[in-house]
Amino acid sequence: MNDGQKFLNRLLLVLDIAVLIAAYYLAWLIKFRTDILGRSVLTLSFRTYMTWLIFIVPLFIFLYYLFGLYPDKLTRRKYELFNLLKADLAGFLIVLVVLFIIKEVHYSRIMFVAFIFLDLVLETLVRNIVRNYMRKRAREGINTRKVLLVGYSNSAEAYIDRLVAFPEWGYKPIGILDDNMEEGTEYKGVKVLGRIENLAYMLPDSDIEEVAITLDLEQYFRLKSIVMVCEKSGVHTKFIPDYYNIISTKPYTEDMQGLPVIHIRYVPLNNGFRAALKRLEDIIGSVIGIILSSPIMLVAVIGVKTSSKGPLIFKQTRVGLQEKLFEMYKFRSMIVQDEKEEKKAWTVENDPRVTKFGHFMRRTNIDELPQLFNVLKGDMSLVGPRPERPYFVDKFREEIPRYMIKHQVRPGMTGWAQVNGLRGDTSIEDRIEYDLYYIENWTLGLDMKILFQTVFKRSNENAY
Repeated sequence: MNDGQKFLNRLLLVLDIAVLIAAYYLAWLIKFRTDILGRSVLTLSFRTYMTWLIFIVPLFIFLYYLFGLYPDKLTRRKYELFNLLKADLAGFLIVLVVLFIIKEVHYSRIMFVAFIFLDLVLETLVRNIVRNYMRKRAREGINTRKVLLVGYSNSAEAYIDRLVAFPEWGYKPIGILDDNMEEGTEYKGVKVLGRIENLAYMLPDSDIEEVAITLDLEQYFRLKSIVMVCEKSGVHTKFIPDYYNIISTKPYTEDMQGLPVIHIRYVPLNNGFRAALKRLEDIIGSVIGIILSSPIMLVAVIGVKTSSKGPLIFKQTRVGLQEKLFEMYKFRSMIVQDEKEEKKAWTVENDPRVTKFGHFMRRTNIDELPQLFNVLKGDMSLVGPRPERPYFVDKFREEIPRYMIKHQVRPGMTGWAQVNGLRGDTSIEDRIEYDLYYIENWTLGLDMKILFQTVFKRSNENAY
């Protein structure tokens, strides 16, 4: 996440808290101080209603985080509005459940509906105002940092793409220095100003605030001299590698007695403590899941047995952590078929092999509940990249770069790709990109977000 996005997220967090409080107070006023929602009798005190904010505000801020309203990078406004709607509806349902559990009958549900409506309107309004204001300031050059690029390369174009697309980050590219491109060459309004050797003369007498080193890979022998020139002038310097498409967005740097070593792929779960923490999460979560889902599994047992002949549990060999094979469990949702053919076949829409009850289980994910026992055994995790059959692993390892990286963590019952709609017969390349994001950015919070979205988002598209 860049500095501009960090500032924007912090600003939005403060404003979100203020908006939640304001919307709640306005809802109370409308309900109990006007007749807009009908005549009302105040059975709970004003202080009691306002005390609920101690629970409501943290809950909704947490949901905003879970539903991506404080992203690493900006999203389009329609997606932000959709995520806001989902977060508010989830918060509405949670509060209703809490009121039911504690048997609070006097708290006005109508007032709370008004609060949700007002919050959606005010949040949308405030976030649009903030975006437009920051874009306007960027266009006017207020609080923008002027950036000079050194080197014309793929990384230079990628960097300019992002700065032009998101001016609210507060960076303005003023030009490029390069020895191989003709002076005056332009990319999205950013021109080549001259040769790299001009850097030493430009920095002392200009208002350049940052230098972004975007050298082509073949020009890396000049890196040391360019850094020395930048540091001599005292200007802030950043390095955007031309091999950014083959390394992690969060490369891990190790200090070996003063020698910096850059790890191409940072995997948080390679850390023993984090791995133990995730395993504890899996054990507790799978036990709770087995207990809560046992009535559903009992219904599934009856449905499978009465709908078609064959075994209750379907066991299939999958590739797991460190490429170890394991037997993954499912409730059988298909007719019994030849094992050799089954190993090589995808399930497609309207697949004739799927039974009627099996189709229902697949649409509701009930067929995957036995995998909770895989999680308890340690073959799988609650959250992680979905495991694949050996035949397809051998196929994809040759066709898709970085495919095998997913086996550095335990496979999961659900994952970041799945809650983003990538399941079933969808792009393997796209799935791997989402899996890599999860692997490199794992936290317990991200796991909770994925589990929450698995339950509430219920993206069953392509679930055949």
